[in-house]
Amino acid sequence: MTALAVHEETFGELLRSWRQRRRVSQLDLAIEADVSSRHISFLETGRANPSRDMVMRLAEELDVPLRHRNRLLVAAGFAPAFREREVQAPEMGVVRQAIDKILHAHNPYPAVVVDAAWNLVAANEAAMAFFGGSVSEELMKTDPVNVLRMTLHPDGMAAKLVNLAEVRAHLLQRLRRQAEASGDGRLGELHDELAGYTYPGVELNVAHVPGPGDILLPLRIRHGEMVLSMFTTIATFGSPLDVTVSELAIETLWPADEATAAVFNGGG
Repeated sequence: MTALAVHEETFGELLRSWRQRRRVSQLDLAIEADVSSRHISFLETGRANPSRDMVMRLAEELDVPLRHRNRLLVAAGFAPAFREREVQAPEMGVVRQAIDKILHAHNPYPAVVVDAAWNLVAANEAAMAFFGGSVSEELMKTDPVNVLRMTLHPDGMAAKLVNLAEVRAHLLQRLRRQAEASGDGRLGELHDELAGYTYPGVELNVAHVPGPGDILLPLRIRHGEMVLSMFTTIATFGSPLDVTVSELAIETLWPADEATAAVFNGGG
């Protein structure tokens, strides 16, 4: 049998894909990159070849993730510009120190570090206790452990979320936007998996109507006889030049009321 040839996307095809994903016209991109729209057209059709500087300039204007900037460079015939180191690599010492300090300082409230696909990279003691008391052992033992899966899986946090429909809708919408913006197929697959979970007896088509005192959409979690109320913040590293660092995010959970704070501080 004759093997089927695998089509490798050209630089022009990749450039067009990112331009369309960002909803930018050839003219608008040309203006921002200080070139002619005709040149952009020629690059996309393969009638012209970009210089390394041009690839980097267009990728910057289109806010292409570092992982995909490397793909653009390779497709144009150049070597990748951005390294991808393991978090435990010696060169990543300063990054690990920053992560450890943030995680430790956030105790007694939960904090986790995730990669681009929401896989768990690190967590503080409070997070391990928080998830460990709400998530099945099977989910906690999966490799890699995925934070969104732990949150929405029927055997995970979903079983204790009082406002599951609202949290699910928010997380799925955010994940869909991330998948579209990043071009990461893993996020699209994760979105489809999470969207396929079923929760007998739970009405999922419920839109959140903010109450007069609402500031943020909280996670409302059953805890014994009470309901904990938490909200999250997400931090990323500024101006990363490493693929791994560019994809790391630190998510911290905070108490949304005094009763919840008291529980995490040993009062419940």
